[in-house]
Amino acid sequence: MFIPDNYIKRTSSTIPFGYELDENFNGYLKPVETDLAVLKEVAESVFHQEISLGIGVDWLEAETGKGMSRPGLKKHVDKIYGRLGKKS
Repeated sequence: MFIPDNYIKRTSSTIPFGYELDENFNGYLKPVETDLAVLKEVAESVFHQEISLGIGVDWLEAETGKGMSRPGLKKHVDKIYGRLGKKS
């Protein structure tokens, strides 16, 4: 079975922000490009300290209609860009 390149394997019961189930590929998650683009923009703004985590989660919900917790956003930013508050 051919799995598209941008799909990710489902590893837990939680579906990551920006992904959704795909009936055609059992065990894989399909990316939602618009959600991922907003998440990237928000994460970059949080990392560069242009906005707070609270504003970031509000922005995500306003743009995508999907929620994310502040700790969840912080964990994402830390994973992608490095730890917040530890920059020199």
